[in-house]
Amino acid sequence: MTSQSPTPAPLDVVRTPEERFAAITDYPWPVQYAEVGSPGDDTCPGPLRMAYVDEGPRDAPVVLLLHGEPTWGYLYRHMIPVLLDAGLRVVVPDLVGFGRYDKPTDPAAYTYARHVAWTRALCDELGLSDLTLFCQDWGSLIGLRMVGEQPERFARVVVGNGFLPAGEQPPTPAFRAWRAFARWTPVLPISRIVDFGTKRKLSKAERAAYDAPFPGRRYLAGARMFPKLVPTDADDPAMPAQREAWASLGRFDKPFLCLYGKLDPILGRADGPLIAHVPGAQGQPHDRLVGGHFVQEDVGPELAAGIVDLVRRTG
Repeated sequence: MTSQSPTPAPLDVVRTPEERFAAITDYPWPVQYAEVGSPGDDTCPGPLRMAYVDEGPRDAPVVLLLHGEPTWGYLYRHMIPVLLDAGLRVVVPDLVGFGRYDKPTDPAAYTYARHVAWTRALCDELGLSDLTLFCQDWGSLIGLRMVGEQPERFARVVVGNGFLPAGEQPPTPAFRAWRAFARWTPVLPISRIVDFGTKRKLSKAERAAYDAPFPGRRYLAGARMFPKLVPTDADDPAMPAQREAWASLGRFDKPFLCLYGKLDPILGRADGPLIAHVPGAQGQPHDRLVGGHFVQEDVGPELAAGIVDLVRRTG
């Protein structure tokens, strides 16, 4: 008699009511939805409803914008107009557990491998290839892993305040403090976290937009888990795949640009190891801009202009 692995239990999921987003006036692009994941698939469970913005000409170069913790696609509202005005197609997903995306309530449902698989599944669903990736924070952990695993899918990469941890660099004290806070604080103040990570101060309406996806504690499992999932120890289950992806990035010779916010105490200097490691980073006009961790909030149009320039120079 052969034994079979038990079928994983269906995910318990909550979905933020649409009325929570009704008052947001500065993210005007229509949201679309796709289902990703499959029942019984332990690596990419589902189905989950994934929300995304997809604007611009269908035959134009595609720019994929991946946000991080604890934001959603709204973070890119200052960049999208510049990219569209340049004639590019822009795809902005909300990651699992954030924005309008379905939110599993069990913290154990969130793993690094699943976040990568869910995001890759959306790219497959939309048929995205020859991509220009912009990624920040956890968007870079997911995006750069995807680049390492599927380099043929990407034409060029721009990183802002992100990294691919593979045991090469120790975590900073600032990151360790942030991870402890996210795990143990009884209240996770989403908009205050974003406001703290920017050079400029967010308006009341902007803070409300960042709080909108999270009407209660059951919606916060993904946001609480992201810091814990960053692999920093050699025995972390994500580390073997991380090291393979890091080695692959060491062979990535397509254009690779770093545009960082230099006021970020956690990742403001994480560009150095990437520039030294990735062949495609050589000779690129890397820059450290006057911005904080959420560099999109502080210098979004400048970031978008850098992306446009890279596409035009290397297209």
